[in-house]
Amino acid sequence: MTRTLILTRHAKSAWDTNSPSDHARPLNKRGRRSAVALGEWLRHNNQIPNQILCSSSQRTRETKALMQLDAATTFIERLYHASSEIIFQSLREAEQDRVLLLSHNPGIAAFAHAIVASPPDHNRFDDYPTGATLVVRFDIDSWSKLSWSSGRVLDFVVPRELLGEEVSA
Repeated sequence: MTRTLILTRHAKSAWDTNSPSDHARPLNKRGRRSAVALGEWLRHNNQIPNQILCSSSQRTRETKALMQLDAATTFIERLYHASSEIIFQSLREAEQDRVLLLSHNPGIAAFAHAIVASPPDHNRFDDYPTGATLVVRFDIDSWSKLSWSSGRVLDFVVPRELLGEEVSA
């Protein structure tokens, strides 16, 4: 039996808003297009989660909604700017076999590097830009058995590739 993780950093957010806090910042226009494209990409590649663990921030909530993935969703306050260790602990509590986890940098990039046995050959994996999505398979039958450096990368994409834009390092 296996488990699959879809690890997504929230889509591009707006900085020029009157949001009362960083937690309340919404997506910008490009971010909204990116989130839709990521959802379409997951459906096209038959990587539809059956559980979603999502930071409680406005931008992760919007990313999740625009991806249009119909799965049980839990909004988790501690995933807001979480460290890689908090992300690891949250994932170990997951219940379904295919989980989408939506969070923020720098923790999500650190987690992505630490959880895979070998990183994907992609020039944007190191900085894990907004909307970056990693699909990883684990040879475990329960998330509680998750260990570091154990995931096998199935795919990695950034929204610019899906939107036909130039991907720069």
